[in-house]
Amino acid sequence: MVLKPFETDALNGFGSKDQLDLLDAVDCLRSQGISHYVSLPQIIVCGDQSSGKSSVLEAISGVSFPVKSNLSTRFPTELVLRKTTQMGVSVSIVPDQARSESERLALSSFHEELEGFEGLPNLIENAKAAMGISTHGKAFSKDLLRIEVSGPDRPHLTIVDLPGLIHSETKQQSASDVELVQDVVQSYMKEPRSIILAVVSAKNDYANQIVLKLARAADKKGNRTLGVITKPDTLVAGSESEAMYVSLARNQDVEFRLGWHVLKNMDSETGEWSLADRDVKEEEFFSQGVWEDMSQSLLGVDRLRGRLSKVLLGQIAAELPSLIDEIELKSGACRSRLDKLGDPRTTMAEQQLYLIHLSQLFQSLVKAAVDGTYNDPFFGDAKSEPGYQKRIRAVMQNLNLDFAANIARRGHCREITDSKDTSHISKAVTPITRDKFIDHIQHLMKRTKGRELPGTFNPMIVSDLFLEQSTPWEAIARGHVDIVWKAVKEFLALAAAYVADVTTSKALFQKIFEPALNQLLETLHEKTTELLTPHQKSHPITYNHYFTDTLQKLRNERNQNEYSKIIKQFFGVSSLETGYYCNRTHDLRQLVTTLEQRTEPDMNRFACSEALDCMEAYYKVALKRFIDDIAIEVIEAKLIFPLGDIFTPVAVSAMSAELVTSIAGESEENRAQREQLTKQLDVLNKGSDTYVDDGATQSDSEFNNDSASDASSDPDEASRLSFESVGRSTLETPGREIAIEEVTIAPAPALEAPDSEYRKSKKDKKKSRISVARGSL
Repeated sequence: MVLKPFETDALNGFGSKDQLDLLDAVDCLRSQGISHYVSLPQIIVCGDQSSGKSSVLEAISGVSFPVKSNLSTRFPTELVLRKTTQMGVSVSIVPDQARSESERLALSSFHEELEGFEGLPNLIENAKAAMGISTHGKAFSKDLLRIEVSGPDRPHLTIVDLPGLIHSETKQQSASDVELVQDVVQSYMKEPRSIILAVVSAKNDYANQIVLKLARAADKKGNRTLGVITKPDTLVAGSESEAMYVSLARNQDVEFRLGWHVLKNMDSETGEWSLADRDVKEEEFFSQGVWEDMSQSLLGVDRLRGRLSKVLLGQIAAELPSLIDEIELKSGACRSRLDKLGDPRTTMAEQQLYLIHLSQLFQSLVKAAVDGTYNDPFFGDAKSEPGYQKRIRAVMQNLNLDFAANIARRGHCREITDSKDTSHISKAVTPITRDKFIDHIQHLMKRTKGRELPGTFNPMIVSDLFLEQSTPWEAIARGHVDIVWKAVKEFLALAAAYVADVTTSKALFQKIFEPALNQLLETLHEKTTELLTPHQKSHPITYNHYFTDTLQKLRNERNQNEYSKIIKQFFGVSSLETGYYCNRTHDLRQLVTTLEQRTEPDMNRFACSEALDCMEAYYKVALKRFIDDIAIEVIEAKLIFPLGDIFTPVAVSAMSAELVTSIAGESEENRAQREQLTKQLDVLNKGSDTYVDDGATQSDSEFNNDSASDASSDPDEASRLSFESVGRSTLETPGREIAIEEVTIAPAPALEAPDSEYRKSKKDKKKSRISVARGSL
């Protein structure tokens, strides 16, 4: 691998220090390994093996890659080109996350720098050896090789070169290699902030080249894909294949929002040649045949360098706001998970202190949930099912209301109705007419006669009738208790998962919460039995005036119905709702006689009717009391009130050493998780420190004006480079800060905003450290 000098006018005026700092900041993030957690704006070069991908990179960068037919890219390579006064080369490795800790440390320590380019090939070979790639050993690696090249003749550009896609296995490339390469390429393509440079060789039918299929699958709308056609000199002039590729270059066949570009590279078998020679040959080729009539903006490497630099810089600017948000969002999530894990705890004292801390958090959440003050982030969105389950006071209120409605509708054994339509009556209730109910009572009274006089009833008959009528109460009440208990169990599981890590919360729930809940369930059923006993085994007792009020109301309603029926029959009217004009005389004595005769002549049926009225009146009084008793004496007093005492600091202090260790003792898995999260948070924090939130300054529009003028001068360019200024962000780099325009290249997926308090403190902290400096794209 060698470096070749080249001159280009395409990037003149497009290399400000501000833009360089912007590109360097993203490269810094990638070198820190943040791309393992957050998608970064980047250009990735993809193509089938032997598609001319390496020649494209060489033409763009001046860095010579192996292009022999028996060689190919064996690992992702990040090529960082920077235009500086001093020439330099450095090579480093960013290890894949799948590597072990020792391997990551070893690979991360690989970092070599050169003042010249002569030793670069050996450096590359050493890096390959460090990654375990050899001719007879491992063929491909997921580790990222980072090559930074700076010099006065380099463009501002960062490109990630990916291994060429393999169509089928060979002696040198196994089936697993084919799969590995495709997995690597797809993983880069799927990153929503990646610009895909899809290289297609004109030597083969583009419909058969894997790269287009994968690019379309990852970028369904083609918003972030730019196609590159290589080896156009292999097409026969005037042939159908040539016409097909010309149509493709004009974005008329496979359409991409960023369009297509055509390059003519030097043959790899050609001897020594310079990039100037290459460019002369390319310009000569495109000045003849069908290419002569094509827009020059689509042809040649000089135009491509400019397009790529603008696309990359625009993508970075467009994605910067969402990138900042995502970094902070994931930092917050990582910090939250670390908070749940707590500090390392190997000693008994550390474990006990951790549990005391958890118990305090738990009590605070329970109090807020029981009081109905849902301000803690724990409660989340009330519209979601978990958010509702966490609001235990709301759950209890609604369940108690459901219980009251359910027992009122289904709690009685029989319901009196004179209508043939019984659809309004629950299927669990038996509909019955008043006469048939009286028949039933009369049969019961015959079997329970005592010393009562004819026309009266034994008071205990009311007890028997009530006991029979309230039979469903027990099943409904116990079912309600079970439902409420399960709701509390779900709430406690969510609370445990919130205050502690997965392992600790599971142990806490199994060893503390579940035993306490089981004991509470027994207490609930015992209290329910206690409340049911007076209604099931004692005689009716009430001193509530509502009983006599209800009894009189029942009798008055029945009398009114009977009187109304007699009067309607006497006057021959169908309703008493409207006035009645009498145009003839009536013998009212007959009416009086009829009203007198309505008295029940059967003394036993009269007594049964009176007993039925008493039972109905008492049932209503007893039902209201029973509903309140279940809600207050059972649910509130025996379940909700004791919740805060399940897990307290005092209880933790009284726990045995074995129990404390079994709950709070740290597993190897948790230690490894803490180490991984700490590392991840460190990487994310470094990334967060690179950027600052949106500044409140008004930016210039130099970049937009430049882009617009470039596009206006070339309609084809305008169709591909549609930049829209949407705001301003600030970038922090060592020693200086710059402000950039946010430029929209393609819509990015929406990200959930991080916690507002966290963002506010983050912004305040950063603004106190830096000031916003003016700059523009």
